[in-house]
Amino acid sequence: MSVGPNPRPSARHRARTTVAGVRGGRPPTDRDDRTGAGRRPVTDTRRVADDDSRRPDPGILPLIADPFESVADAHERLTTLESTFRERGDRRGAFLCVYARVTEAVGVAIDAGEFADPDWVTDYLVTFADLYREALLAYETGDLVALPDPWQVAFETAERGDALVVQDVVLGINAHVNYDLALALHRVGVGPDRRARYADHCAVNAVLRSLVDEVQDRIAANYAPGVTDLDESFGRLDEALSMLSLREGRDSAWRSAVALSSRFRLRRRLAGWVLRTSSTGAAYLLLAPTVSRSVADALAGVERGDGVPSEE
Repeated sequence: MSVGPNPRPSARHRARTTVAGVRGGRPPTDRDDRTGAGRRPVTDTRRVADDDSRRPDPGILPLIADPFESVADAHERLTTLESTFRERGDRRGAFLCVYARVTEAVGVAIDAGEFADPDWVTDYLVTFADLYREALLAYETGDLVALPDPWQVAFETAERGDALVVQDVVLGINAHVNYDLALALHRVGVGPDRRARYADHCAVNAVLRSLVDEVQDRIAANYAPGVTDLDESFGRLDEALSMLSLREGRDSAWRSAVALSSRFRLRRRLAGWVLRTSSTGAAYLLLAPTVSRSVADALAGVERGDGVPSEE
């Protein structure tokens, strides 16, 4: 259940809507790529020239300027990004607190021989991480045309800091799993041995399942001490629901990747449209107010470690 207020569009969001706009519809994506879901438009690679609200951060830009070269490189730079964000009080680090650890754990599983095609899983993992890097680079440099809509919502919300930390994390997961993952799978290819690659794709779920408790502890230690109180209050139900939704998101990403690989142009374009609209819609749904302001404030207090309010 989401508790945050309706997000007010930032100056950067308003500037974008005058050019391409989440509400106005993104410009046509790369019509030559077979996916219909490319990040950079062929006919409109403009930056938003009048958007002066962001300058590239010299502490962040060197970490995201170049593609990741390996799993180790991705993990190292993601970890450094997380610590940099955390030291600055930038809530964009909350998602990375989870994602950097996941990247490391899947890398360990690759080295341990837990996948039938370790080279493919390695390419998959690095490509997946690189899509996050591309989104963050677009955000940092103000290249709002290249910035995927769900990532714009996630980054802007985290920078404002007016949602729950848990919402910041889930917004990042939504953008990365419900949007980026299908594109990563498409880039590395789901064939020719589709059944074997799907098995390796599903094998990642076991790694994710093993990390649920650990990542909750990491979020509590670094961003929201009260997450452990919420966990104690709700038991393992929240963990089961989070794993269920993540598994469903990953299954959906596989189906979308298959559609993006179709020889039929209409199916490819439809898959790209569904990726954008569903992941962006989910992001706004996560931020839609569904409880009172007092309840939202109470939950924020619990996250900060104020304790679970007692019943009166």
